[in-house]
Amino acid sequence: MDKESTEKLFSKLSAEQQQHVKSILSDKAKTEEILKTPQAQALLKKLMGEK
Repeated sequence: MDKESTEKLFSKLSAEQQQHVKSILSDKAKTEEILKTPQAQALLKKLMGEK
């Protein structure tokens, strides 16, 4: 995801949601925990064009 796509996505979130996402992304342990979930893995595969 490039910077423009990220900014576009963030613009669709409320200020509260933006702050929540930023707090999660700033915590490496939380980010890793989320990325290991089956849902995140499936989404990443979809975004990267894998089946």
